[in-house]
Amino acid sequence: MVVTGIKYTKDASGRNRYLRIDLEKYGENQALEDFLDGLEAMALKGGETMPFEDFVKEENRRRGIDV
Repeated sequence: MVVTGIKYTKDASGRNRYLRIDLEKYGENQALEDFLDGLEAMALKGGETMPFEDFVKEENRRRGIDV
């Protein structure tokens, strides 16, 4: 199947390994944005976290906001 603006790149063993997407054509696609957001969330899984209240306090302090 050939779709304009989307290309597969094979690895050394000949398997489809990479997907190249023309962002000029598909960059405003909501499904693509959701997919990329999911990839980012998966990459951050298990990373450092902090309670929301601490985040708000830190951001307020960083911005010079007294609460």
